This record gives sequence, structure tokens and C-alpha cells, in this order.
Amino acid sequence: MLWLLLLINIPGTIYGYIWYESQLEITPWYFLLFVPDSPTASLFFVFVLIAFLLRRNWPLIEALAIITLFKYGIWAVVMNLLTYFEMGYLSLASYMLIFSHLGMAIQGLLFAPYYRIKPIHIILAALWTLHNDVIDYVFFMLPRYTVLDQYIPEIGYFTFWLSMVSLLIAYWLCIKKDRLILQLP
Repeated sequence: MLWLLLLINIPGTIYGYIWYESQLEITPWYFLLFVPDSPTASLFFVFVLIAFLLRRNWPLIEALAIITLFKYGIWAVVMNLLTYFEMGYLSLASYMLIFSHLGMAIQGLLFAPYYRIKPIHIILAALWTLHNDVIDYVFFMLPRYTVLDQYIPEIGYFTFWLSMVSLLIAYWLCIKKDRLILQLP
């Protein structure tokens, strides 16, 4: 199963970076690491899967994966649904984005019992995640959904709270004392 997920996530990650190509071309070099949100989240999960295949845990990468997979998975679903409500229709690519990003959010949560995250990992992942929100909504390096441009302040507010919910979910599933803990096979 881990190999199958790896074979799905690697091409998905590559496609995600290709999707951001036009935006990356106009992005200042110092923001490049923070602009491609979803493919970077997926890349974190690729590293988690590789670690699992090696029978290892990389807790900081696991924290970054669970938080960003959930956040950007849900974010993309909501943005595509908002696009539907604005335009009245969605392209085939938009439906693909909805289902693939929903899968991202779910897969990060499903593996939570195998993560070995500690509070410091959540804190470091929170710094990454909230810093990314600042870059997106203060410096306007966010993914472009031109039909939604008029709602950028509201989307930024939603994104901040989605970050907070993602952090709380990671705490709940990975740090809380009575959480489910499973061993890698």
C-alpha cells in the first residue's frame, strides 16, 4: 500500500509543481519555497512514505505533512467550490483538483497513528504554515483564482483559521495522550 501511495503521490507532486510553473516564473526568488503550497505538502508526504518504507519516522516531516496536506487539501476544495458558485460551472480540471486535494487531506489524517510527532515538531510546522499565510496574503503570493480576486481578504481570513484548525487536528491526532498509536508493519 505504501508503494502504491508513493506511485500516486510522486506524479501528483510533479504535476502540482508544473501547475504552479507560470506563477513561479513571476515569483521573487526569496518566496519560491513558499508559493507552491499543495505540491510542497504532497512532497512532505512523499518523504513520510519513503521513511515508512525504510521503517523509520521523520517527525518534523510528518508534522509538516499532516498539517499542510489537510490545510491545502481542504483549501483547494473550498476554492474550487467557491469558483463553482461564482461561475456556475467547473472545468474537468477543477473536478480533478477537488478529488485529488480531498484525497490529500484524507491521506495525511489516515496515517496519523503512525506518526511520532512531538510538540516541538508542531511548533516548527506552525511557524512554517503561518509564515506561508503571511507570504500569501501580505505579499500576495497566493495561488491565482482570478474569479475569486474580489474575495482575497475573506479568503486570507479563512486560510488563517484553516491553518489553526490544521494545527489543532495535528495536536489532537498526534500529541494528545490518549491518541491512537500504531506501529509500522
